[in-house]
Amino acid sequence: MPGDADSQRETIGLRLRRLRLEQGASQRDLSAPGISYAYISRIEAGARQPSVKALRMLAKKLSVTPEYLETGTDLVGADQRELRLAEQELRLRLDGTASTDELLDILAEAQANADVTAVTRARIVLGLESASRGLHGEAIDQLERVIDSELVTPATQPDVYATLGHAYAASGSPRSAVALFERALAQLRLVEPENVSARIRYSTYLSYALTDLGELQRAKAVVAEVFAGSEEVNDRYTRVRLHWSLGRLSLEEAKPLAALDNFRRAVALLEATEDTVHLARAHIACADAMITSGDDLGGALHHLEDAEQLLAPQPDRDDLAVIRRMQAMCATHAGDYAGAEHLGQQALQLAAELPNELGHAWWAIAEARAVSGEENRFGGEDVDVAFREAIGLLREHGTVRQHANVLRSYGRYLRTSGREHEALDVFERAADVASNLQGEPASTER
Repeated sequence: MPGDADSQRETIGLRLRRLRLEQGASQRDLSAPGISYAYISRIEAGARQPSVKALRMLAKKLSVTPEYLETGTDLVGADQRELRLAEQELRLRLDGTASTDELLDILAEAQANADVTAVTRARIVLGLESASRGLHGEAIDQLERVIDSELVTPATQPDVYATLGHAYAASGSPRSAVALFERALAQLRLVEPENVSARIRYSTYLSYALTDLGELQRAKAVVAEVFAGSEEVNDRYTRVRLHWSLGRLSLEEAKPLAALDNFRRAVALLEATEDTVHLARAHIACADAMITSGDDLGGALHHLEDAEQLLAPQPDRDDLAVIRRMQAMCATHAGDYAGAEHLGQQALQLAAELPNELGHAWWAIAEARAVSGEENRFGGEDVDVAFREAIGLLREHGTVRQHANVLRSYGRYLRTSGREHEALDVFERAADVASNLQGEPASTER
């Protein structure tokens, strides 16, 4: 039988003729009721495509499988699905894209043939591909269907757990992320207690989710345990995850300079790799810490510029939404209120699938409108609308710190607008929210 390259060039007609001649048979020798020698002649000439019945009968006479006669390969069923899935998995790894239509076809075929392994793999690729396009709801839908499969374990499929956890967080469900990573750690302790690297990976993921919930004491305890075991693992990405955990914790504790120090360490580690995506996100994290401290907005813009260059030419919408929102905040501080509004509106469009980031975009717009002083352009009602949108979204989908801080921001605007009674009510709400944040003192800003 010919090699793969030959089989790709060879048509059914040419293959039929070759096999017939190799066996010394004539067209009449292959004929049968319903399959005349003239019909066979037209197939060999490429003028006809054989029916399923003809394929089977001709293949039987030539002592080959119908699949080989049709395609040039004996791969059938599960083997063909395996090849098609492998191609889509490779495409996703190499350039972050895969064919949704092809994957859905594979999924339907696998379900029809009760091919559980192919069903699971197809859903994984569909979920990862959806997440890569910022479609977190679709990613959750696909990955939740496979997370309980015996084929998906924390040790063998960390990308599935990490992507599902991120999708939960991006969709404003950090408690689901906490439950997912706690379960992963429990499974690892039970099945692979010696896998220190995997335990550190999931512990850092868990610390992120706990930080999002404002459960800082639990997050600190998790990170402390991670550090206790980190001496056994020296790989670069483990160190990056540890610094990222500490940085996020520091931001939640209103310690932006400590956060910046850890994020800078992550940048230094990632600069020695070819991982431009995570390096870009580390630069974004540095910008976040700088904006929070308010000390070096020029430096923050520089980090955001570096991040956008690293993400080019096709930045993730989620990352770009964060960059535009932070640029809007910097523009407000620089007195460019029109620019801030424009950047904030861009962030709104980019963050359509991200309720947490949508809240931040509204907050950036609200801040720009609140300090613009252009009442004819941004009336008080428009400022209130923006703040209320931000507060509602961050109450449901943000961290405790974010919810408390947007309330304080709104309170400051109300106070400067002469609406003292309303301001006091909002500051009181901020204090109540902040009281749930371990490690940060409640402040009414009165």
